[in-house]
Amino acid sequence: MKIRVRHKLFTLALFALVLSIATAAPFFTRASADTKKSDTSNKNKITYPETKKGEVVDDYFGTKVPDPYRWLEDETSAETKAWIEDQNRVTFAYLDKIPYREKLKARLTELYNYPRISAPFRRGDTYFFTKNDGLQNQSVYYIQKGVNGTPEVFLDPNKFSADGTSVLSAFSLSKDGKYLAYGISTGGSDWVTLNLMDVATKQKLSDELQWLKVSGVSWQGDGFYYSRYPAPEKGKELSTKNQFHAVYFHKVGTPQSEDVLIYEDKQNPLRFHNVGTTEDERFALLTISDRGRGKKGNSLFYKDLSKPDAKFAPIVAEIGDDTFGVIDNVGDKFLIRTNRNAPNGRVVLVDPQNPDEKNWKDVLPERTEPLQSTGTAGGKLFASWRKDVATRAYVFSLDGKLENDIVLPGVGTAGGFGGLNDDKHVFYSFTSFNFPPTIYKYDIATKKSSVFRTVDIPGFKPENYETKQVFYNSKDGTRVPMFLVYKKGLKLDGNNPTLLYGYGGFNVVTAPGFSSLRMALLEQGVVYASANMRGGGEYGEKWHEAGTKLKKQNVFDDFIAAAEWLIANKYTSSSKLAIQGGSNGGLLVGAVSNQRPELFRAVIEQAGVMDMLRFQKFTIGANWISDYGSSEASEAEFKALYAYSPIHNIKAGTKYPATLITTADHDDRVVPAHNYKYAAALQAGQGGDNPILIRVDVNSAHGASNTTKAIEQTRDIYAFLFENLGVEYK
Repeated sequence: MKIRVRHKLFTLALFALVLSIATAAPFFTRASADTKKSDTSNKNKITYPETKKGEVVDDYFGTKVPDPYRWLEDETSAETKAWIEDQNRVTFAYLDKIPYREKLKARLTELYNYPRISAPFRRGDTYFFTKNDGLQNQSVYYIQKGVNGTPEVFLDPNKFSADGTSVLSAFSLSKDGKYLAYGISTGGSDWVTLNLMDVATKQKLSDELQWLKVSGVSWQGDGFYYSRYPAPEKGKELSTKNQFHAVYFHKVGTPQSEDVLIYEDKQNPLRFHNVGTTEDERFALLTISDRGRGKKGNSLFYKDLSKPDAKFAPIVAEIGDDTFGVIDNVGDKFLIRTNRNAPNGRVVLVDPQNPDEKNWKDVLPERTEPLQSTGTAGGKLFASWRKDVATRAYVFSLDGKLENDIVLPGVGTAGGFGGLNDDKHVFYSFTSFNFPPTIYKYDIATKKSSVFRTVDIPGFKPENYETKQVFYNSKDGTRVPMFLVYKKGLKLDGNNPTLLYGYGGFNVVTAPGFSSLRMALLEQGVVYASANMRGGGEYGEKWHEAGTKLKKQNVFDDFIAAAEWLIANKYTSSSKLAIQGGSNGGLLVGAVSNQRPELFRAVIEQAGVMDMLRFQKFTIGANWISDYGSSEASEAEFKALYAYSPIHNIKAGTKYPATLITTADHDDRVVPAHNYKYAAALQAGQGGDNPILIRVDVNSAHGASNTTKAIEQTRDIYAFLFENLGVEYK
């Protein structure tokens, strides 16, 4: 994940990490022309690079499991590098032959070329916000005096590297606005190097902190708390298992070697430890999670910084499956968001001097809908819930009395609603599938919202498109929501090219949101469908839990049922249906493609977790055990993982859909070996003529590291889809 430091309180958002073999002959030469005359996608034979097979066999509870492509896990070896070059050569030769590929890039560039501006936030009378003029590789931070002042450039991440692939991954201002701590990620890696700046002079200071990951930056006076790992083995920085996460305090103007160790746990090397501070800097808050042992929740400790000899004392000492995050302090007490005895979430007031649960006071009791977000500003408590995935937002007094709702423009996703305790107004954003992100200003005194900033996208006319939400029944009868977006006037004749997207994991909500690049699909007549399967957080923790560990197959069943619903209701047919997913969603599409290969025409698998028996052995992968289980933990979990693990369930001779796999050399969240091994196994097992291609990007990571790469990757994905779905590009 990328570190995103807010000016309010440290929260549990850090823990939403998502993150996440065939035995046939290793060399195949196939004609790629399909027997269907309507197919235009496979006009030339594809000769796949030869991928050698090793003799590695693992023993899991008495079951022998071959791993012939284990050698591809060594991303620094000459053999692996040569294999990547050979695969890219085949992939780009295929893509280069698509005649409209560059026209498609030009259209995507046009659609993406509009100003994108974030909501502002404040320090004193100074406001900060980001802006991208349209095609800048990285968004730029601006500063201005007053909410309507004249903006000037404050920090330009485009200057971090010559090719624009170094990413601003942390931005945290001291409480007095004097200093800025900002993080840089090379190639979009999860590793962060932290730098400091004097805000008034905009001069970079000498401080430089290395090896941050899964870290907040929380200020206390002229220093801050942060979390880091020991320096990894040289040459293995992007694959070594991350262990011994520790919290340090850094004082401005001193070298990292003098940082004070605040907390570590040598007995539990896979735990995450983070310290945040309250806005008044009175309290430090320590959260600890242990997802490497399958625990979904965290413990919570506090320290009263007004007392020189204070130690961290427990509010919740044990790590279980319940989450606890401090929203703010109200005097000596804490407003805490938790799902303890409330799967949909609630807010409680806790006296840390009497932290026993029997003394907790409900401020916002649990509702039938899941709690989406909470925040304080201007002496008010802002909270939003999700009603069938869409946001509903409200304002409360700090003791939980409802004051008013915030009227949103429609069915969509709203976020923000936070600020400082002396703010007079807050900002929030709203978006939906055909509603570009718009910033609103909410006046706390008048209780009114007004448009603060909006965007104008070239050639986009929202009235030309229709968005609707439908519900369908999964295999076991569970009712599942799905959003559809398409051009108005759609004919339900079963002949529409359709792209079905899904994620389904880690309590992540696949919420309605706008993408200008997606317009390039819609304007060509493609139907876009987004399914909200179990495993996500659309209906609270019970919905999430129903798609984890031994119940993970529910997610795949929900996705397959979505595809079947689209076909049964004449939106599309199997010959016109593609699926797409990334990270945990890459696992999703890989698993369902194995289980129902005849149901889909094309698959876009992006940076997926594809080896479910070994994911825990790389970087932060062990922290996904809370969702997946572990092949080493129990025989039951091994059997469940082995039953759907994408690289282990490819059956030689099966006719698999046309598949484009994407990954990148700096992906240290889901290491690219997952996708190398999957591509090798799928190419070896393919019994049909559909192409199996892998596209490996450079100087990029779990997501595209800059605008240029994002457009180029989208171009290749869409071109692959159009070719294999029979779309005549106009």
